[in-house]
Amino acid sequence: MIRVYAVAAGVFAVAIAGGVLHYAGASPTVTFVVCGAALGGVAWTIGIATESVGARFGPAVTGALQSTLGNLPELFIVLFALSAGEVVVAQFSILGSLFANALLVLGLAIAAGSTRNRDGTMSFGARLPNDTATLLLLAVFLIAILGLSDQVGDRASRHQVEISVVGAVCLLVVYAAWLVGYLRSERTAEPALSEPTHAVLPFGAALTLLALSGVAAALVSDWFVAELDPAVEALGISKAFTGLVIVAIAGNAVENVVAVQLAWKRQSDLAISVVKNSVAQIACFLWPVLVIASLAFAHRLTFVIPPVYLGALALTAIALWQITGDGRAVLFEGLALVSLYVVLATLVWFE
Repeated sequence: MIRVYAVAAGVFAVAIAGGVLHYAGASPTVTFVVCGAALGGVAWTIGIATESVGARFGPAVTGALQSTLGNLPELFIVLFALSAGEVVVAQFSILGSLFANALLVLGLAIAAGSTRNRDGTMSFGARLPNDTATLLLLAVFLIAILGLSDQVGDRASRHQVEISVVGAVCLLVVYAAWLVGYLRSERTAEPALSEPTHAVLPFGAALTLLALSGVAAALVSDWFVAELDPAVEALGISKAFTGLVIVAIAGNAVENVVAVQLAWKRQSDLAISVVKNSVAQIACFLWPVLVIASLAFAHRLTFVIPPVYLGALALTAIALWQITGDGRAVLFEGLALVSLYVVLATLVWFE
């Protein structure tokens, strides 16, 4: 437990260093890199604290809680990006979180979980994977309608913001109805973390760490976005790649580490719960909430995305249903998901 406190202190020290560099006018590239590392560290502390708080609950509650709080860095990054007029970064950060969780993190978790079982198969409950595929397909349906309308330039394409807001409300209603039923289904479940990946912190300490991590996530996200333009120009990378890959991986450090560790420890249901809850939340909760919140800014966020990413999103939903819908997955399927993410990241690199 002392080691956890020491690492958490180190994370906050890196976050403070990012703030000092930002206000001291240091090199944008250095500040950008330090703040990116701090975001990953803050995501880790949120994961540790959430794991401790959720240790007394079943996989459904713990997975939902961990995914919700684990998405705090993405929430703040998108809000600050919108306030700064960085709509491309905001939109690609959301897409990147979806693709990173659904392809990269889930693929690595399946690879780890299947490797640890003698028969080479990772087994888990089929309900959550199928529910997630349904929610993701619902979001894809909305995105496809808006995308096609935008491409053909019909009369409705002039009202993308209004249609996106209506769609956001619908997605939130559907997600709320699903979440209530999902959590009720495991009221009598045993605690999910029979073998925690880290030392379980006392309840009060975990809540304090969550609060500090939330504040740190907000501040570091602000500094990160502020240094974005000069850093991206200096590094020679696009804003699309920054949002889809760099921000997504840093912001999803919780799912990246925790899900793979849980799968390696044969806690397959909880590993799948952490990843799948995050995918469902981003598509049907985080994105809709940000669409509505963007009404307060000069630059609005909508569900309209370039056709290539619409296709990638639709294929991701189908791949999730095909690979995990039967409650079983093997090594090559996990590697297939990771490969899809690598190809997509490569495509964005050359955009």
